[in-house]
Amino acid sequence: MSEEDLCILAALDKEYADHPEYGVLKLVFVLKRDHCIEIGKDRVRSLRCVLGLETIHPQPRTSVPFIGHAMYPYLLRDYRITAPHEVWGTDITYIRIIGGFCYLVAIIDWYSRAVVAWRVSPTMETGFCSETLREAILSGVPHILNSDQGVQFTDHDFTSILKTNGIQISMDGRGRCMDNIFTERLWRTVKYENIYTHGYATIEEVRDGLSRYFLHYNTSRPHQSLRYQTPHQVHYQTS
Repeated sequence: MSEEDLCILAALDKEYADHPEYGVLKLVFVLKRDHCIEIGKDRVRSLRCVLGLETIHPQPRTSVPFIGHAMYPYLLRDYRITAPHEVWGTDITYIRIIGGFCYLVAIIDWYSRAVVAWRVSPTMETGFCSETLREAILSGVPHILNSDQGVQFTDHDFTSILKTNGIQISMDGRGRCMDNIFTERLWRTVKYENIYTHGYATIEEVRDGLSRYFLHYNTSRPHQSLRYQTPHQVHYQTS
C-alpha cells in the first residue's frame, strides 16, 4: 500500500471517529475541504472497504464474523449496571504505523470505564484477544462480557475462558453499533488524545506510548460522566 493511500486512510479514520453517518459523496467533499485530498468516489469506496468502514458504523469492522462459530444473544437490552465487574466490553481497533497498521484490543469495565486489560498485535490473529482476557480476569470476573460477533471473540479458546469462569456471553447483532458504546467512546478518546498526536512509527512505540496513556486514563484523567472522578477511583471505591 502506498504512502498516499495510508494518508487517505488516516484521514478517513479521523472523519469516521467524528462522523460515522457520512457516506461516500460527503467523504469526498470533506476530504477535499478539510484535508486537501483530491479523490474520487470510487477510490473512497475502495479504501473504505480496506478498513471495512460502513456508514452509520462508528468503527472499522476489524472483527469479521466467521461461518461455523457459535453466535450468542445480546443480553444487555434494558440492563441496569450498578457496580464494577458486572459488565465488561471488548473490541478491536487499528492503529496506523509506518508501512501499515497494528491492532489494539481492550477490555473495559462499563460501570467505572476502567480499562482492565489491553494488548497490541501486529496481526489480527485470535490469540492476542484470549491473552488479554486471561490477563483481565486476574483482576476480577464479570457477570457478562459483551463483544461483537468477530472471529476473535467467537474463537473456541476465547469462549472457553469465559465459560470456565462462569461469564455470560453477550454479542451485538449486525447494525447495533451503539451496543458497545463505551468501548467505541474509548477508541475515540485514545485516538484523539494519544494516537493522532504522536504519530507512532513502530509497534514498539505504540506499546510504550499506550502504556503511559492507559495509566493516565485510569488513574489521572477525570471523566465527566463519572462526576470528574477517575475510572480507578470509581472502580476500587465500589468493587
